[in-house]
Amino acid sequence: MLQIVRQSYQMSSNIRVSKVCIFCGNEFTAKTTVTKYCSHPCASKAYKKRKKDEKTTIAQNNEFYKSNNIDVESLNTKEFLSVKETCLLLGVSRMSLHRYIKQGILPSKKIGGRVIISREQINLIFKD
Repeated sequence: MLQIVRQSYQMSSNIRVSKVCIFCGNEFTAKTTVTKYCSHPCASKAYKKRKKDEKTTIAQNNEFYKSNNIDVESLNTKEFLSVKETCLLLGVSRMSLHRYIKQGILPSKKIGGRVIISREQINLIFKD
């Protein structure tokens, strides 16, 4: 009779690496070579700090883009406007502006790949 013998293999390692926690700076003994933190609380605090820094970075990027927007007063002197400039001038979203163009409320011309709106057409809409 054939007998099947089951062997259990343990995948444990006796590696012990002396490391320094990148969050608190304390020295600790790690069981793996990729361990970065000395404890779960340090790992949690580091995670929260990383997420907070990401939010701060996103807020800084938003401020950068807002500060580089086109000045609305300079739009008054332009005869032809892009979609972005028209959105800023009218205070509507891009989707709303494209809907107005599609419905024929705001006539526009396409030059190459760009949609150009005449300042005169914008003024005619509001004269009615």
